[in-house]
Amino acid sequence: MDTKLVLVLAFLSVHVVSSPFGLVHGSTTMSPCSQAPYPELCNSLIGTKPLGTPDETQFDLRKSAIRVTLNQAQQAYSLVSSMDVSSFDKRAKLAWADCLELYDDTVYQLNRSINSKDQTSAQTWLSAAITNQQTCKNGFIDLNLSSHLESFPVNMLSDLSKLLGNSLALNKATSSISSNFAKMTRNRRLLADGFPEWVSSADRKLLQSSSPSADIVVAQDGSGNYKTISEAVAASNGGTNRFVIYIKAGVYNENVVIKRSMKNLMFIGDGIDATIVTGNKNNQAGSTTFRSATVGVSGDGFIARDMTFENTAGPQKHQAVALRSSSDHSVFYSCSFKGYQDTLYVYALRQFFRNCNVYGTVDFIFGNAVVVFQSCNIYVRKPMSNQQNTVTAQGRTDPNQNTGIVIHNSIVTASSDMKPVQGSFKTYLGRPWHKYSRTVFMKCTLDSLINPAGWAPWSGSFLSTLYYGEYMNTGAGASTGGRVKWPGYHVITSPTEAGKFTVGNFLGGDGWIPASGVPYTAGL
Repeated sequence: MDTKLVLVLAFLSVHVVSSPFGLVHGSTTMSPCSQAPYPELCNSLIGTKPLGTPDETQFDLRKSAIRVTLNQAQQAYSLVSSMDVSSFDKRAKLAWADCLELYDDTVYQLNRSINSKDQTSAQTWLSAAITNQQTCKNGFIDLNLSSHLESFPVNMLSDLSKLLGNSLALNKATSSISSNFAKMTRNRRLLADGFPEWVSSADRKLLQSSSPSADIVVAQDGSGNYKTISEAVAASNGGTNRFVIYIKAGVYNENVVIKRSMKNLMFIGDGIDATIVTGNKNNQAGSTTFRSATVGVSGDGFIARDMTFENTAGPQKHQAVALRSSSDHSVFYSCSFKGYQDTLYVYALRQFFRNCNVYGTVDFIFGNAVVVFQSCNIYVRKPMSNQQNTVTAQGRTDPNQNTGIVIHNSIVTASSDMKPVQGSFKTYLGRPWHKYSRTVFMKCTLDSLINPAGWAPWSGSFLSTLYYGEYMNTGAGASTGGRVKWPGYHVITSPTEAGKFTVGNFLGGDGWIPASGVPYTAGL
């Protein structure tokens, strides 16, 4: 075992205690590994080698910890890729293909975490790696194929999940004392034109321009370079420079995949409900939730403006995603997302939605990204007769993940088909998809369709480990007097507490949103 890891584990045990928001400084004198989430595995790795030299930095120590996890991830990917799946049916092979992509992405996230001196970003990337492990399992569970998971290298994957949890804790410990992190926090500011720092001036102009120049034009009538969005994406350079695809008005019936290598793409449409990309893949037709997305985005720095993403499968088809994003620093401005169950999959990494419309019924904003919705309209649609509506289902599985769904200065109301019958259905702000689910509504208008209890349980569990918060909401559905009495539910009264969930603090948006040109509010 690398001796540097010994030091970082010891550091963790004497410097860190748990809190609802992750790991913070403490003053305990517990033994090495006692504060790691999986201390037994941690202890088994320490061995008896001597400690490292005094001049080793905390960054070196944390780097060694992640390297151990990376080695395990590489082995896991190799084992999954070499599995004999000849006996799997079509659906099982699709779920296995998801796993292969997700384990490959885990290796990628660990690789970029190792050498990053920005522990905040590394915390985001490590959080995504943990999410990948759960999503692989979910693919089989979605399709009622859980027994197939026995074919996987179970012990190897279990150890990888635990190592990821320990690495996340170690990275959190170093980031909490990092001078770089402190400097970044102090220097967050709102630029003069109302955009945060992480969006370049060139991207800002693209988002503000009434007629931005495009690298490729998509038009169904043949007046552009291509007739389909997928062809345009395939022709893009996917490089470090912004690549703009202008999609003229029309209904594009296709499933679009933007791979991890396709970075800094931008879609510009002719307006909400003018430019529409639509599909109908769904769980009932044999697709995993992950793969059902009409548009799936993995390349970092993706931006979309003035268009609609849609899945028309309908409520009876259950999980059917309109858009899935695992694009770090992705921005969606003046876009609409239409579906029923699982409309918008904010899968992982940092995302920002501004002036957008989201339509759905069950868990229709879900996932485990670090995401803020600001100045958006959230429309609850009419569900099936035996269903209740839940706006969010947040998927945080580890208390040290920096993930959560924050909805700020937005409106939650009934769609036109729901308004006449909203009294016949229960509608909740969310339910906890996983143990450490974290969702906050602040300064929103909540209409009368919101049930007085506010939040619904997920099979009655996770009521003390979740974090649900409401701050200064208004409207007929905003009264907190009849809300759930769960230990994890909070009526936030302190601006300081609420401030933890602003774009500037929770999303670190001041460092990357300005380059997109999307207007935003950094604070409350």
